[in-house]
Amino acid sequence: MPRIAYLPQHHAEPEELVAAIRQRRGGELLNLDRMLLHSPAFARGWNGLLGAVRGELELEADLRELAICVVARLNGAEYEFMHHAPLFLAAGGCAEQLALLHDIPAAVENRLAFSPRERAVLALTYDMTRRVRVSEAHFAAVRALLSPKQVVELVGVVATYNMVSRFLVALDVGIEDRSESDAAH
Repeated sequence: MPRIAYLPQHHAEPEELVAAIRQRRGGELLNLDRMLLHSPAFARGWNGLLGAVRGELELEADLRELAICVVARLNGAEYEFMHHAPLFLAAGGCAEQLALLHDIPAAVENRLAFSPRERAVLALTYDMTRRVRVSEAHFAAVRALLSPKQVVELVGVVATYNMVSRFLVALDVGIEDRSESDAAH
């Protein structure tokens, strides 16, 4: 049960903002959107940032989604994980890798399940999320495997999804009940 009630699925104000969110989402408002819209200014900024993070980066989708899933696991953001695990699989990840994200330090060392690039992403994401400061060794590993632009984008993705997960967890945003959404139409 969310800590603040979601706005209704048919919420339409401010019209241009709701339309932009619906366009980015493929038509429906997610529970996250219905929470964010309590503050249109915040929802506007969020939509712009997340639209760029999800659709305008050079960083490969599999690495982006892996980092997002790691953040979700580390922060206990089940909503985030449930929305991004399928995207990780669609980008080329596998179910075995997702299962191994219950123990990130062990995953960082797992040379059979994760490539060097994936392990570098895992390590940097772990450091940023748990320790805030990234170790020199982990940062050097990412720099050796990604372009400077991709490194900046990866750090930005991890920072952004730490924000998302903290928002979701603090407000107890739950997974969408599709039967509720279907009943509304």
